Amino acid sequence: MQRRMGEAVARVARRVNETVESQGDTLDLADCKLVAFPAGIYKAVRSVTQGIHRISLANNELKALGARFATTFSQLRELNLEGNLLHRLPQELGSLLHLRSINLARNKFRHFPEPLAAAPALESINLEGNEIAEVPTEALANMSSLRSLNLRANPVCPAVRLLVRPLVPFELLLSPEGNVPTA
Repeated sequence: MQRRMGEAVARVARRVNETVESQGDTLDLADCKLVAFPAGIYKAVRSVTQGIHRISLANNELKALGARFATTFSQLRELNLEGNLLHRLPQELGSLLHLRSINLARNKFRHFPEPLAAAPALESINLEGNEIAEVPTEALANMSSLRSLNLRANPVCPAVRLLVRPLVPFELLLSPEGNVPTA
């Protein structure tokens, strides 16, 4: 067990170092067995945070994302949080002025993450495979940049299905009625 944990820590350190040394625009911490975003990473990447535009934390075991994440990576354009245990997002995520795409598929959301409605440049939201039954149609209709919302494999109630379609000016992806898995 300790050896696997040590390998995971080494993998995270190696990927962070690669991003810092290359001054790359991508921080890929997917599949690193993270249960939280490591606080030490904020210090390690402080010299390049303004240049980081893409972060992948996919397929970890994250239960929460702190406010510091959004304030540190303020230039973020793409965020991949697929395959974690998230059920809410920090309000500060709505202040990411450049965020265009967020993947929250296969998490534990029961409600639409409200901070996303405040992100002004957000074009694509993937919430496939969560537990969302209702969506804030008015807030979504006011998201002028939104082009695609994926709610497949969510137990979206029939009333929302009827309400949403005429109101929203973006592509709405839903599972066919009766084909939604139940939790």
